[in-house]
Amino acid sequence: MDMWKFYDITHREHILCNPMSLEKLEQLITLLSLKPEARVLDIATGKGEFLIGLAERYPQITGTGIDLSPYFIADVRKKHQARIPDAQLHFLEMDGAKYVPETPESFDLIACIGASWIYGGHRGTLNALYKMAAPESWIVVGEPYWRHEPEREYLEAIGVTQNDFGTHYQNAEVGREQGLEAVYTLVSSQDDWDRYEGLQWYAAETWASDHRDDPDVKTVLKRVRESKTAYLRWGRETLGWAIYVFKKGGYSTFIVG
Repeated sequence: MDMWKFYDITHREHILCNPMSLEKLEQLITLLSLKPEARVLDIATGKGEFLIGLAERYPQITGTGIDLSPYFIADVRKKHQARIPDAQLHFLEMDGAKYVPETPESFDLIACIGASWIYGGHRGTLNALYKMAAPESWIVVGEPYWRHEPEREYLEAIGVTQNDFGTHYQNAEVGREQGLEAVYTLVSSQDDWDRYEGLQWYAAETWASDHRDDPDVKTVLKRVRESKTAYLRWGRETLGWAIYVFKKGGYSTFIVG
């Protein structure tokens, strides 16, 4: 079935399309302390809660949100008009990896929260964002991490290898290797994870009940139920998730050591 239809169905109850709480996201938005007229780029913006929240907190910023899902882009445009219609935000329906800014190193904050696959993984994401970020800017990414060594059956169930993700320490260290300093992390709690996963189960089951004649019902339920089993059997104790906040140094202030 269409991938974006599947994600629209399974995330129809979500405000954030990742395992993070709104309270922690609001804390992050406050900590970022953007200057007036800051330029923000949000790759894989999803339903746009991060970018719209930034614009509500810092009304003079300009922002661009990019997402490949036509469903999410439609949602975020409605949210923009409903909450902050005068904010200088615009949204592009496109592959984030193909976005090229008019001016390199021009964004004061650039984010890719929970979609590092766009750039081939965590390291590739930081490398790509670094090139678009201005000196002294923020780079914010969301990434899974292994809480302990995963069992082979779990890797097979979710279709990844152990090398696809690092540990929490390794995720932060990759930033340092890229010339970035990790200044803060927001780590998902068990409750954050359970809410994120559970809302997908609920959304899939209620959607299937309401759309019994849809040809994708069996596919949706099969995928979601298999994912639920993997999460409850292995993932809940094995896989963590965090938002990493990095600072890009200025040319005159960068210190190696």
